[in-house]
Amino acid sequence: MYRLLLAVALACAAAGSAWANVVIVVDKSQQRMSVAVDGKARFSWPVSTARAGYRTPNGVYHPEWLARKWYSTIYHHSPMPYSIFFHGGFAIHGSYETGRLGSPASHGCIRLHPAHAATLFALVQDQGTGRTEIVVTSSHPVARVHRTGDRHALGGD
Repeated sequence: MYRLLLAVALACAAAGSAWANVVIVVDKSQQRMSVAVDGKARFSWPVSTARAGYRTPNGVYHPEWLARKWYSTIYHHSPMPYSIFFHGGFAIHGSYETGRLGSPASHGCIRLHPAHAATLFALVQDQGTGRTEIVVTSSHPVARVHRTGDRHALGGD
C-alpha cells in the first residue's frame, strides 16, 4: 500500500497537480487508508466505505471544508466527528461503529476510528486544505489517472 501511495502521489504530480504536503489514499478494494506527509508514509488505517446500494466516488480531491463536530443532516443526525468534506456531502470522518471498520458499511462517506480521524483532522488542519490531496480508488489507480478539467480523476467506480 505504501508503494501505491507514493506512486499515486507521483502520478498526480506528473499529470500537473501541485505537490501536496499530505496525500491521503483510500483503497476501497482493501478498505484501507494510507497517509503520506511530505512524500513519506506516516499512517495506514482500516476504513469503511460505501456498502451495497451506495457509492463512495473515485477521484482525486482536495478538502472543501472541515468540521470538528458534525451531525448528518440526512442519516438520523448520526455523529460525524472530525469531518473532512471533500466532494459535496462526502466526507472522511470518525465513526463509533469501529467493529465494522475494514469492510464496506457507510452510505458513501469514508469512516475511520475516531482517534485516527482526530489525528488526520489535525494534520489536514495544520497543513491546510490546499496542500492536502485525497485519492479515492478501487484498485491500481496509477494506470487510470486522467485529466478532467482542472481536477484529476480516476476512472471507474
